[in-house]
Amino acid sequence: MSVEAGNVRVMSTRWSADAVLALAADETSRRAARGLARPASWSDTGATTDLVWGLCAGSGKNPYQVIVELSGPAYKCSCPSRKFPCKHTLALLLSWAGGEVADRAEPSDYAVAWAGERQARSARATARAGSRIATQGAASGVAPSEAGAAIERKREVATTARRAQRAERVAAGLAELQEWLRDQVRVGLAASVGGMAGGGQVGGRTAGGGKPGAGHADVMAARMADAQAPGVAGVLRDLSLVPLSGTDWPGRLLAGYAQLHLLARAHERLHELPPGLAATVRTRVGYTTARQEVLAGPAVADRWLVTGVRDIPEASVPTRRIWLHGRSSRRSALLLAFAVNGAWSDPDTALLPLGAEIDADLHYYPGDPPQRALIGQRRAGTGRAGRAPEPGDAEGLLADWARGIAADPWLTTWPALLSGIPVASADGGSWHLVDPRGTSVPLRHSESLWTLLAVSGGNPVTVAGEWTPDGLIALTVWHGSQAVGL
Repeated sequence: MSVEAGNVRVMSTRWSADAVLALAADETSRRAARGLARPASWSDTGATTDLVWGLCAGSGKNPYQVIVELSGPAYKCSCPSRKFPCKHTLALLLSWAGGEVADRAEPSDYAVAWAGERQARSARATARAGSRIATQGAASGVAPSEAGAAIERKREVATTARRAQRAERVAAGLAELQEWLRDQVRVGLAASVGGMAGGGQVGGRTAGGGKPGAGHADVMAARMADAQAPGVAGVLRDLSLVPLSGTDWPGRLLAGYAQLHLLARAHERLHELPPGLAATVRTRVGYTTARQEVLAGPAVADRWLVTGVRDIPEASVPTRRIWLHGRSSRRSALLLAFAVNGAWSDPDTALLPLGAEIDADLHYYPGDPPQRALIGQRRAGTGRAGRAPEPGDAEGLLADWARGIAADPWLTTWPALLSGIPVASADGGSWHLVDPRGTSVPLRHSESLWTLLAVSGGNPVTVAGEWTPDGLIALTVWHGSQAVGL
């Protein structure tokens, strides 16, 4: 099978695993692809600037030939699947994203043959279009150079049409999401528990919109993935786990529904929003920004200190979150690294050590407030920081969080850097960090905070972490100039 998909931006470097999985037609394809993305399933793999290829062992005698042209992207797999891309194509791209497919000087013969056929078809189509335009131009007195410009304009029109087609699919999916959200509120939140257990019938439909053994929102999550809104799909998958996850689950579930409703309404008015908020909405929905596009944006030069590292192994793709703090700019930045089958897609970023300091340019992704960034030019090697960063206080943290929420209502985490004394309750069941002014903030993950108390010794210490609506997740405490992970 062969298909072109114009919904993923071309990147000059390897894609992230999230970008690959966003191509999948459904969750079944994602699960199958993860299972096949292991070296034992593949042979004769390789990659060049434009192509990725490999042979995948199947149920028959001959392996499936899988080829991806990255500039489309376009896919070719000899399997009989009618899904585009199929699980073999997704698995190959996941392996490539994870660094398990080596770069080669030349493609294998079958990849060369397929790419040659595509180029020949493209050349014939271009020649026909050029001949037609030249003929029309000669009849109307248009120069050949103008005819070439007309071809380029046609390509731009085609690209615009593909983007418009995706926008229509996303809009249709979000309209369906809003109707689903209204159903959840109309039927009642208790029905989501029935959906998790297999669901009862309400109005002729399964109460939770689910299927036996599935989370109540999984079906709608798959619909959002099909509508090319992977960010929304991820939120829905998380919401499927909320029912019965604690005594306050109805409030958290309803809050999640409200945020999704707000996101869908914001997408309806995307062209009326300020540029920063519009970029945030697009990112939350799941539109991607190419790496080279981010690196082409403005650079923030500084000496950046690694203030926190947090692994999230339970994510659909294991993720490492790395927080940076600028010495001069006092700006924060979030770097993300993704692991596929134990291999980091960007090892230089993923393996930045806690407490390290780098002299580099950072480029922020679009959005307001800017958080996620990429490292651009590095002017010196990574070294150990000579001193702890200058901390703030609880009042400043909460004021910054309020401004962040005002700009991005879907924020769930905010960088925190403050001074305080950790205080545990008598039974050790709850913890707070009390700043020099006497203002306290709750600390989460109390099982890991005895190290924080030991480093503090009852004295103020500098703490970095992530602020959330449920409290502060402490990631790092400084013992003098040494950063200690929590």
